[in-house]
Amino acid sequence: MTSALVQRAGALIPVLDIGGTHVTAALVDPATSRPVPSSVLRRPLDSDAAGDSILDTVALAALELPAEHRPCWGVAIPGPFDYDTGVGRFTGIGKFETLSGVDVGAGLRWRLGHRAERLRFLNDADAFAIGEYHAGSAGGHERVVCLTLGTGVGSSFLRSGVPVHDDTQVPPDGHVHRLTMRDRPLEDLVSRRAIRARYAGLVSLAEDRDPPDVHEIAALAKGGDPAASEAFRYAFASLGEVLAPWIVRFAATAVVVGGSMAQSWDLIHPPLSAGLVRTGGITVRVLPARQPAEAPLIGAAHWAHDTASTAP
Repeated sequence: MTSALVQRAGALIPVLDIGGTHVTAALVDPATSRPVPSSVLRRPLDSDAAGDSILDTVALAALELPAEHRPCWGVAIPGPFDYDTGVGRFTGIGKFETLSGVDVGAGLRWRLGHRAERLRFLNDADAFAIGEYHAGSAGGHERVVCLTLGTGVGSSFLRSGVPVHDDTQVPPDGHVHRLTMRDRPLEDLVSRRAIRARYAGLVSLAEDRDPPDVHEIAALAKGGDPAASEAFRYAFASLGEVLAPWIVRFAATAVVVGGSMAQSWDLIHPPLSAGLVRTGGITVRVLPARQPAEAPLIGAAHWAHDTASTAP
């Protein structure tokens, strides 16, 4: 990945950030490597809808953008997904199931017509990491690990701004959610559902009552609730313990954290740092994302720019 995007003026770069509940469309200015503020559109998206309905919603958001832009789009989308071919591989993850086996790239190009000659797909966590590398807290770090904490744990291992997926220095496919701890998948310990379940168990919540959502548990923790504080401590200390050996192996000099849970930074940073020290004996810098909302858009634009010469 080069810095050419920020050095080169020209037509605006169209990008999409597709998530489980929303799709964001924007135009990124190559001269500044930032989204044009007036162009950023965020629209609701039902990831449980029929495949054609999902593609229609994404395309409608894209078509709301002003038409003056390059024909190559950057598209951030969660996995499992074949990013080279544009085909969905969503199975058993509770969202976008109707896009499994669907050529998402062909479907979107058809809907966008002359507005899209090529689509360049990348993992949403990789898009966030690339954006933070070029315009945020990951900048200046040769090797850095970026995390997105929301429903689950997204991650990207960057070397010189490029995601590393196939290397013995990184977890399988370069994503920590594939790791285990105490013979359990990591997201059984660190995720929205895991924090809710741990809190419910600590307060002996009745089986017929749903536990509070994570933002409510965070508010309770900040108010001094010991069970809520422990639910956060356990989750992020566990994350630090699982991550520590890979930080050492990859020789990362920083961990950058974004995602919706990162808004509760004072509840995440201490246990995550403690977990890293306890297992790896390392004091790597743990930093909040500087561009939590814009980073995926910036990263998608860099990806589209730097891969534009490859075959569609």
